[in-house]
Amino acid sequence: MRTNDAALAALAAELGQALSAAGWRLALAESCTGGWIAKVVTDVAGSSGWFDCGIVSYSNTAKAELLGVPTALLRKYGAVSEPVARAMAEGALVRTGADVAVAVSGIAGPGGGSPEKPVGTVCFGWGRRGSAIMTDTVVFAGDREAVRRQTVAHALQELLKMLGAN
Repeated sequence: MRTNDAALAALAAELGQALSAAGWRLALAESCTGGWIAKVVTDVAGSSGWFDCGIVSYSNTAKAELLGVPTALLRKYGAVSEPVARAMAEGALVRTGADVAVAVSGIAGPGGGSPEKPVGTVCFGWGRRGSAIMTDTVVFAGDREAVRRQTVAHALQELLKMLGAN
């Protein structure tokens, strides 16, 4: 997986080209990445033409209040779960004017893991307005920085695949 800064910049530029070509705008719902995906995409000149907004919803309260994630989902599955990532992506689409959304929620470490959800576990949600939200869970290796960097790369790579650009 490409995860250095130049690779992230290349992924973001490719994403911008794909979104521009489709005439779509992107919204982000980030938890464990703390706005890193938004930083990478807004580093691309001209991103104001295709990037709508990013919502950093680190706490469960923020996920519920800003993105409309049902508290019942948070209680039943926990913040790091595919149902919550799906709800975060849906909330980003519903609450913004964006056409495409990506959501991430994970355990970057060094603490916070469990046998069921070890450090490095990240849940993703990707969706387009009017289409089903796709989800995935990946367990990344490495320290906090490595987990978060790999999360940004995976979010962008899979979004490009969803858009048919990669």
